[in-house]
Amino acid sequence: MSKSPGARHGIVAARMVRPKILLVDDNAELLTLLARLVESEGWEPVTADKGRTAVELVQAEAPAAAVVDVLLPDMMGYDVAVALRKAGVPFVFMTGVFKGGRAAGDARTQHGAAGYFEKPFEARRLLETLRSLLPAGERVPAGPPPLPMLESSDFDVELAVEAEEPVEAMELTGKVIITEEGKVSAVIKGDSITAGPVGVPAKPPPSRPTGPPPPRPAAPAPDLSRTEGELGDHFPDLITAFHLAQQTGELTVQKGKVKKTVYFEKGRPCFAISNLIADRFGPFLVRVGKITQAQLDLCAAAAEKTGRRTGEVLVEMGLLKDTEKLYYVAQQVKAIIYSVFGWEEGQYRLHFVDKAAKEAIKLDLHPANIIVRGVKKLYKPERLFRLVHPEDRLMPSQQPAYQLSEVELEKWEAELLPKMDGTRTVAELLAMAGRPEHVLYAFLCAMLALKVCDRR
Repeated sequence: MSKSPGARHGIVAARMVRPKILLVDDNAELLTLLARLVESEGWEPVTADKGRTAVELVQAEAPAAAVVDVLLPDMMGYDVAVALRKAGVPFVFMTGVFKGGRAAGDARTQHGAAGYFEKPFEARRLLETLRSLLPAGERVPAGPPPLPMLESSDFDVELAVEAEEPVEAMELTGKVIITEEGKVSAVIKGDSITAGPVGVPAKPPPSRPTGPPPPRPAAPAPDLSRTEGELGDHFPDLITAFHLAQQTGELTVQKGKVKKTVYFEKGRPCFAISNLIADRFGPFLVRVGKITQAQLDLCAAAAEKTGRRTGEVLVEMGLLKDTEKLYYVAQQVKAIIYSVFGWEEGQYRLHFVDKAAKEAIKLDLHPANIIVRGVKKLYKPERLFRLVHPEDRLMPSQQPAYQLSEVELEKWEAELLPKMDGTRTVAELLAMAGRPEHVLYAFLCAMLALKVCDRR
């Protein structure tokens, strides 16, 4: 018996619906990253940062599966699991606190979880588990695929731009670790270097127009890149999101015409590119005092004539050795990443293509130490005083994103950390530390950024 046209239309419409995945976590940046990953699978993410909101969404959205953090601001993830079980929704837990075989076993036997992921975890494995929980007909979307993640069509690194505001000087530590195929291939130690400041080029005075007016230029093509949100003070949290998900991909930030992209490999920053002229290899060597502007001009002329890279020409000219080229490229990459810590405005977006695999030179940079150094060196005092206040009381975090063993601390910092137990104000810690106010505040901001400590 053939079905009526209306019935057939209903079947097609049903097949067009993408399965919904409920994601529950109070870490906004990790939630955004997981939502983009879910979208890349052709599923529809439904997000909640509190348990009560998640319980309401179970009824309102009828998700096909769920990922729930165990420790939520208003309730335990186990309470959300009760609502999920009643609705017949399969789910997995993730946690940064309750770790070990016993916790994972209890999650399955007592709470009905289909999986248990300890942070940091491989997001790839999480997606595989979710795929196995979906009904067979929903594992691959039957309707139109989601909009593709653009790779770099909107990031034109070849179109270099001048700084629209002064670029401040930056101190860089001498040690760099180079990796190839995921293994350390070289550890190069040099003296700490300083990349000098860069001023804004003066604009020529406008000239009086003569003759007929020039034709109006065509409207620029719209930027179709996906903007996740405002950058603000979230750069450390975005780095941590990649770390917690052990995710490979890219984080692009943009302020005005300036765009910078940090490449991640399994959760670790390993490379970076920028369209800012001051960040290019040749100008960077001038900034650190390795070559002069006159030498760079000669190199640029030769590179343009032969079509070769600046580094190759500098080696041929005897201005760089091969090992020095490797060292300074690594320092250039570090400088690009650290410079973003100085941004207090802009937008960011996420991609999950593995462009880092194409790079011959990759760094081994631990995200915790990048965050600590970036906050300490690039956050200005007024920003530090906006983020931390004298009356704040800091205490150890229940869900630290990093273990203290992963963080490089100075002696006075290690001695002060146990005193941050929630009973003392920042003003009291300042008196105990015996350090300048902005130095202590930079340390406290770094610990908050790592989620090693929280405000009481």
